[in-house]
Amino acid sequence: MASKAGLAGIADLPGALRRIAETAGAAILDVYEGRVALDARQKADQSPVTAADDAAEAVILAALRELTPDIPVVSEEAAEAGKIPDVSGGRFWLVDPLDGTKEFLSRNGEFTVNIALIEDGFPTAGVVHAPALKKTWIGAGAGTACTAEGDQPPVPIHTRPQPANGAVVVASRRHGDAAAMDRFLSGITVGARVDAGSSLKFCLIASGQADLYPRFGRTMEWDTAAGHAVLLAAGGCVERADNGAPLTYGKAGFENPHFIARALPA
Repeated sequence: MASKAGLAGIADLPGALRRIAETAGAAILDVYEGRVALDARQKADQSPVTAADDAAEAVILAALRELTPDIPVVSEEAAEAGKIPDVSGGRFWLVDPLDGTKEFLSRNGEFTVNIALIEDGFPTAGVVHAPALKKTWIGAGAGTACTAEGDQPPVPIHTRPQPANGAVVVASRRHGDAAAMDRFLSGITVGARVDAGSSLKFCLIASGQADLYPRFGRTMEWDTAAGHAVLLAAGGCVERADNGAPLTYGKAGFENPHFIARALPA
């Protein structure tokens, strides 16, 4: 595993991550609110990318290089361009500069900035920032999960026991296998189903507003790592759907298997 030297001088890692994510969020809002041209285009996989993705990634990559110059960074847009560093040392950053570009383009506010630190396959610190909602969620180890609104100080959050009337299940607004979801939920008492975009689904569980997020559809590691870190810090877990093992990171190709994100009782 990589030396811890890269983190030794950071007195407040969660605070540093919040500042980086919120600075990237401000760059996204410049595009969202029309101060910078959108410049929307299609990537090779037919997913959209915009000037907001590019601007946020530039902010985050520069900030992480300054914060931890010896820790490699895997970021969605750079990875799509073939710029993938060696992560065999065991510690690396995973970044999605704009998670939910389709939500961004539809202007529903449900898009996020995702930054996570991976150590030996697990997300040990992460921040999810929703620029349009002016909300940030942070986690850096068990019991540290918190959320902040605007420029307010963070307040602690935690997962909840499942309500007596059934689980609140969150699902992707635009992706996933509906038939697989129905099969999974057939043996579960469901109190309500809620659609949400981007990594906000993890944050709803971490904040005690939902209980399950089953994902039967393609995701990449940068889509999930930051929300996973927040959920772990809040008392939850993310398991592979096929065998119940914890979801891990640093896999070949950075593609996730299907998974289930859960709230665990307090």
